[in-house]
Amino acid sequence: MHEETAETGVSRRKLLGAAGLAALTAGGTVAYAATDRDDTVTTAAAQPDPLALPVDFDGEHQAGIVTPAQDRLYFVALDVTTDDRDELVSLLKDWTAAARQMTQGNDVGDLGAVGGPPLAPPEDTGEALGLSASNLTLTIGFGRSLFVDSEGKPRFGLDGQLPDRLIEMPSFSGDRLRPEISDGDIAIQACANDPQVAVHAVRNLVRIAFGRASVKYSQMGFGRTSSTSTAQVTPRNLLGFKDGTANIKAEETDTVDEFVWVAQGDGPDWLVGGSYLVARKIDMRIETWDRESLEGQEVIIGRAKGSGGPLSGGDEFDEIDFAAAGDDGEPAIAEKSHVRLAHPDFNEGAQILRRGYNFVDGSNGLGQLSAGLFFIAYQRDPENQFVRIQKSLAGLQNDLLNEYIVHVGSGLWACPPGVTADGYWGDTLFA
Repeated sequence: MHEETAETGVSRRKLLGAAGLAALTAGGTVAYAATDRDDTVTTAAAQPDPLALPVDFDGEHQAGIVTPAQDRLYFVALDVTTDDRDELVSLLKDWTAAARQMTQGNDVGDLGAVGGPPLAPPEDTGEALGLSASNLTLTIGFGRSLFVDSEGKPRFGLDGQLPDRLIEMPSFSGDRLRPEISDGDIAIQACANDPQVAVHAVRNLVRIAFGRASVKYSQMGFGRTSSTSTAQVTPRNLLGFKDGTANIKAEETDTVDEFVWVAQGDGPDWLVGGSYLVARKIDMRIETWDRESLEGQEVIIGRAKGSGGPLSGGDEFDEIDFAAAGDDGEPAIAEKSHVRLAHPDFNEGAQILRRGYNFVDGSNGLGQLSAGLFFIAYQRDPENQFVRIQKSLAGLQNDLLNEYIVHVGSGLWACPPGVTADGYWGDTLFA
């Protein structure tokens, strides 16, 4: 779906001065020569690192949704500061041009970080010089507030374009949402296997937005907490458990079509081929969790901490038997366990594509870690997918895990479909 391509722009690799490394990061081969006594030269071709290669920016769908989840995240929400529709469209075009270059491992602009006049600011900030594309993907979404203001009046001439499914997120029992780290007119998700590549991408997009949009909040994440491809192993979250075992995988195309991509008839035509992004910042009470017994932790989650297998028996990917009983005659999977309450069997079949990340934001005033999960999920219908599942989980009366976590940030955005070679982010909406 997303193939490797070369894009225009000043290539960082040309600045390395080391042809071997340049060929490797560009997806070429490096020849290593060895001379024997007869002066014969033999060569061996080194394979490029697949985690360093570029991901195609253009395509039917935006990259960064079903793309195999990278290891690092930099997420930013912005508010548009201009009231001029043409300026907003111009920003989206400028962002698209820069995103195309950066996802291919190139600098922003024609002159890049070091090719411009010495007395003028460079077009690119330069901290990614010498680094590979690192599987960088950039994914954009539009919040409800981009379409209507606080009084419900249309913005930017987008009358009638607000999707019905781009709802105002309901409040859930136990939420302690902070407005300053919730919502936003536009969200941009940067994922890469090198944190500096992700930061460089967001930094340059924010720089380009000056005078037209400003940052509301941002979040760095490390260590993906779900797999979006069958080729990936299941990672662990900061609670020490495997996370996202039953996640939708890119190879499950029928399931992806059913639960991820917006289809014809779902809403406005401009969003067909897109998806809805939910982001939730979830603080974990790490120190309290660390004092819970192993048995208690496993009962709360509903899975074995080591293997990831369900407590009903079997290995990680074995079917869960919710009817199975333990030695004490009680259900092997507790009725209020996280895995049971989140399971499709108890949510009218609802599934979501997860691609969240761990975070640690230092420590709080009590000397405790400010850490948790930056939850990200994509879906076709937020109300019948994420909202339905979260209602099952929310509140101390439901999920046992809620004693150890609290949701502090939230947002919902409509992600447009992919971009053609001569198009730009959101062109189906603004055309």
